[in-house]
Amino acid sequence: MSADQYQASSADADVRPRGGRLPRKERRAQLLESALEVFVTNGYHAAAMDDIAERAGVSKPVLYQHFPGKLELYQALLEASADTIVANCRQALAATDDNKLRVAAAMDVFYSYVAEKSGAFRLVFESDLTSEPAVRAQIDRVTSECAEAIAEVIHDDTGLDDEASRLLAVSLVGMAQVSARFWLVEGGELSREQATALVSGLAWRGIGGYPRTEEPGQA
Repeated sequence: MSADQYQASSADADVRPRGGRLPRKERRAQLLESALEVFVTNGYHAAAMDDIAERAGVSKPVLYQHFPGKLELYQALLEASADTIVANCRQALAATDDNKLRVAAAMDVFYSYVAEKSGAFRLVFESDLTSEPAVRAQIDRVTSECAEAIAEVIHDDTGLDDEASRLLAVSLVGMAQVSARFWLVEGGELSREQATALVSGLAWRGIGGYPRTEEPGQA
């Protein structure tokens, strides 16, 4: 799905009707969902709190009761997105002891995320607010924490030192997120499963070439 299709999808979403009072947790979740739609469609700079309040079907004072400003609202969404990617990456690595399957699962984390209809990945990988230090930190955290988890596996399996393991891990993360975004826009008829298999196969042929450390008790 192209960027234009994502924007059209978000633009066509119905503005939520104003309703009764919601519990604070539910209201916050509703506001975050509406804000995500506006930020994905317009980007940070063009998005307005008025637009978000209207999309959520609330008054602007209600919106400000939960978030003191647009930046804080954006950061809450970005942090949640970063948390999701990192958690999914760690879960993928922990799901199997087969390193070939681990590579495929880690790649699929990024392909699955960019394929989500919400377009939340745009906040992490295509933010127009990277000059803001707090935003930059959250974006960099996705790479650093995913790479940290992958580097542990590489180090344990190959015996490479921490620096070398981390460089390889960062390279795998970069390959995953860049290729996933390219596939989303220009992948043509390739399904997500086909694209993931192609790229994880390429990655495994590289990382799989490093010698495995000997198991305890082996000569």
